[in-house]
Amino acid sequence: MVDRPVASPSEDSRTILLNRVAWGAVFAGVVLALVTQLILNMIGLGIGVSTLNPTAGANANPSPMSLSIGAGLWFVLSGVVAAFAGGYAAGRLAGKPKQSTGGWHGLTTWALTTLIVFYLLTSAASSLAGSAYGTLADVVGGVGRAMGPTAQTAIQAAAPSLSRSVDPFLAIENQIRGVAVGNDPAALRDAAVTAVRDFLSGDPAQAQAVRDRATLALARVQSIPEDQARARVQQFEQEYRQAVDRAALQARQAADAAARGVSRAALFGSFALLLGALASWLGGRAGTVYSTPSSRSVEFEVTREVFEQPHGFSTTPLGEPVRRP
Repeated sequence: MVDRPVASPSEDSRTILLNRVAWGAVFAGVVLALVTQLILNMIGLGIGVSTLNPTAGANANPSPMSLSIGAGLWFVLSGVVAAFAGGYAAGRLAGKPKQSTGGWHGLTTWALTTLIVFYLLTSAASSLAGSAYGTLADVVGGVGRAMGPTAQTAIQAAAPSLSRSVDPFLAIENQIRGVAVGNDPAALRDAAVTAVRDFLSGDPAQAQAVRDRATLALARVQSIPEDQARARVQQFEQEYRQAVDRAALQARQAADAAARGVSRAALFGSFALLLGALASWLGGRAGTVYSTPSSRSVEFEVTREVFEQPHGFSTTPLGEPVRRP
């Protein structure tokens, strides 16, 4: 067992004072970090929006992937700079002449800033901060309204494939409603669609009876022989099964893509937070202040050195030799 030296009460008090948290400095660092983050995000938004040209085509604008990557990198960079600035301010204003204490003040500032940001993003308090970000929302809304026609065209172009993936029976229904004869074609079409839908999505135990009813309804609405109608019903069944399989495959692929996206976002966010923590720690250490000796303490140190010179001689502050008594 190693014996440790016993500290005097004055040394204990000095240690406590050196390591005591200065909450005023921490709160000042939090305010500075939040304002720095806001300013840098506004700059990044201005740069990103300036690269968009709503009147040009999609090829003339940056791709969504490049915009997402650029926004993510800028957000991480601005977070690191803000964390360093907040940590530096906290370490500087704490007035503790110890680098580790300044680093802990910076890290505490980063932790409190992170909690405030997440609170604003995930709670009802975000509505209170909405006025502060109103200008940003107006800018984004204006860009969204300007890009509306392009986005609407893209949605309309993708609508058929989206509809088929949502409702596998839609293509079959369009084929049935496309041809109709008789005195009341609308009623015949509705009856045929209902019969075929019941056959494709009904109880397999009653498949034969429902198949016969769908065959008769299809033969009546399209004025074709029952054998030909039965062949078409069988074809509809194959198309429906294939459409269901494709929809299931697309759903699995979408779920896998979503899972990968969430995983990457979580890992990226954790990495960004760790960078911010490191930056705040370094900022706090960089902002550490050291006590400046006063003229009285300098005079005392010089006098002490004068009387501690060896060989019985010493020198005065002016350099004159003096014999030590």
